[in-house]
Amino acid sequence: MNATLETPPRQIAADAPKGIVLFDGDCEFCRRSVAILARLDWFRRMDFQNFRDKEHLPESFVSLDESRMNEEMHVLTPNRRELFAGFAAFRWIAARLPLGWMAVPLMYVPGVPRLGQRIYLWIAKNRMKLVPCRDGQCEIPMRPKKK
Repeated sequence: MNATLETPPRQIAADAPKGIVLFDGDCEFCRRSVAILARLDWFRRMDFQNFRDKEHLPESFVSLDESRMNEEMHVLTPNRRELFAGFAAFRWIAARLPLGWMAVPLMYVPGVPRLGQRIYLWIAKNRMKLVPCRDGQCEIPMRPKKK
């Protein structure tokens, strides 16, 4: 008999540790991007956390630098021992999304990580301008900041 047919599929427990995507909750572009990622996370392998909500930041074995998190999205791995930023975080996320699996090998081709990081940083730097506005009034209302 084939052992793979006898082995039950591995299931992830609902309370299993998940990767945590740390994003800018004051950024409409970031919030919309995270909403899309959450819908694509069919196996619920990630949680999403606004890094500005300091009271609810996850405990980790690595330090979380707020100024760097303001510049790039970060991912804290389920074991809380690794932290990925920018394109590396995007690549980590893509590897956990069924629709991203086919693109992941391309993200490791020599030269792609460097180009991907440059593109990522440009988008991150301009993220506040990427939301369409008319007459100084944004079409997408910003969520009020917590005090």
